[in-house]
Amino acid sequence: MPELDAVDRQIIDQWQGGFPICASPYAEVAGQLGIVEDDLLQRLERLLADKVLTRFGPMYQIERMGGAFVLAAIAVPEARYEAVTAQVNALPQVAHNYRREHALNMWFVLATETPGGIAEAIARIESDTGLPVHAFPKEREYFVEMKLAVRQ
Repeated sequence: MPELDAVDRQIIDQWQGGFPICASPYAEVAGQLGIVEDDLLQRLERLLADKVLTRFGPMYQIERMGGAFVLAAIAVPEARYEAVTAQVNALPQVAHNYRREHALNMWFVLATETPGGIAEAIARIESDTGLPVHAFPKEREYFVEMKLAVRQ
């Protein structure tokens, strides 16, 4: 784990939610942290590059914007796992992909600009891989806010 200073810890602890919506949000946050905007941006880039943060950005309810997303899974033969992973991850609609110890051993999220884009993405993956994709659309939505504090 890379060494985190007090400002890095504040960035992580204080900005997991409630990021300002204004013309210059990074400048506003930087001012609250007692640093300049360029320093904040460099710190965020470093935290992402060092994998301390895996993502820094807003969370959207894609359906409210006219889009769609779905959790999907494939049963991938072990001998083809790496190749199929590359094929699936090549699509820009794939938000993330992870392996599970299950008959359906590859799980990923598809996010598209329109609801019809889901079927198109699934058809493309099935065509590219020759494997059936199992889609699991959301039945209900829950909001679970989880904020993690950085230990001193």
